[in-house]
Amino acid sequence: MTEDGIVRRELLTIGAFAARARLSAKALRLYDRLGLLTPAYVDEVSGYRYYRADQVERARLVALLRQLDMPLARIAEVAGAEGVEAADRLAAYWADVEARVAGQRTLAEYLRGRLSGRSCEMYEKFVVETVDVPERVVITETRHTLADELPAWIGASLGRLEGAAEECGGVAGAPFVVYHSEVSMESDGPAESCVPVADEAAARAWAERQGRGRESRVRVEPAARLAYTRITKAQVAHPQILAAFEAVEQWLAAEGLEMAGPCREIYFADWDAAGAEDPVCDVAFPVR
Repeated sequence: MTEDGIVRRELLTIGAFAARARLSAKALRLYDRLGLLTPAYVDEVSGYRYYRADQVERARLVALLRQLDMPLARIAEVAGAEGVEAADRLAAYWADVEARVAGQRTLAEYLRGRLSGRSCEMYEKFVVETVDVPERVVITETRHTLADELPAWIGASLGRLEGAAEECGGVAGAPFVVYHSEVSMESDGPAESCVPVADEAAARAWAERQGRGRESRVRVEPAARLAYTRITKAQVAHPQILAAFEAVEQWLAAEGLEMAGPCREIYFADWDAAGAEDPVCDVAFPVR
């Protein structure tokens, strides 16, 4: 019997356990080192690892999840859950994978077009239109951010602003993000998240209470004509979204129009409920 009360003869050596789990001893040692599957007992003198028979299912599960290229932290979450919860966590991970692959497919098409000199054909896939928008009061957050940090910041900042809009007469239009300078892996903007609100006086009182902690403020967004193209959730990811911006820029040049302000992304749909191919965003430029 081991020190913690496990009957030694009921345990399997790493070789026997590996054969039963259809894994190698090397893989089991790796899972132990990564904290994904800890032996039931390790002999302090010899260092031999021993496992319980009921650990076989977890070992096989970990191996299968690793074949999905799942990060170790996510594997630990799925393997540590049970039943429906475990299945839901796997489903959430795979939805992220499909969204990423859809975005990469779009990026590959974009790069093929550039490399083959077929950029014009690529841009023709985007339908560009114009719309007149009225003057609006918006509450905003501004941040200097690189491209890899941008999606998380957009979601968090718009969530905060939509919550704050309840104090400002309610949301009065689609949230949007304005890029006052380039955001890439080399340039950090700044970017400005904006939510239109109904009550300017209440909005200014809200902004006064915020101070400068998150660069929150209220301003009046002037009336403008926007040239825009509508894109899917998969197309929003950087850098494939650049194709949409470039398509609008090319259209403006062809139409003899000039940009009258910084570019923006207008989020008109429920992001969490949307699928990879659902329209969620308008890429837009103010024009004159």
